Amino acid sequence: MKLKAYKVNINKKNILLIIGFIVLLIGYIKILMLLNYKCIIHEMFGIYCPGCGGTRMIISFIHLDFYQAFRWNPLLFILLIIGIIYLIIDIIVYFRKKVILVPNLKVCIGLVIILVIYMIIRNIDIFSYLIPTKV
Repeated sequence: MKLKAYKVNINKKNILLIIGFIVLLIGYIKILMLLNYKCIIHEMFGIYCPGCGGTRMIISFIHLDFYQAFRWNPLLFILLIIGIIYLIIDIIVYFRKKVILVPNLKVCIGLVIILVIYMIIRNIDIFSYLIPTKV
């Protein structure tokens, strides 16, 4: 995987923006929990999108129920773990070299292709174990 490095100055304003984003994300998840959110794509078309079960997966992950988190959405669970590892590596590189690593376009396109393939196979009856399920 090829990554580009960008020099970035982290100042108080950027740190506050990151903290604000995290607070908004947590608030968004809490609101979805309260509203008993259902996937719009599944409600309209009857198919499971790559993100179906993602909110419940994050909630289970936060509660350290990793098996249930995996059952809600296996692909997003794996991508979340990879994302956390990438974030840790990026933080280490930033503190050592003062640069932020950014994936190139090929990595992003590959991720989109993986998501589309996952959406297709999770809607085939043979792969029904990929749909969001509660254990």
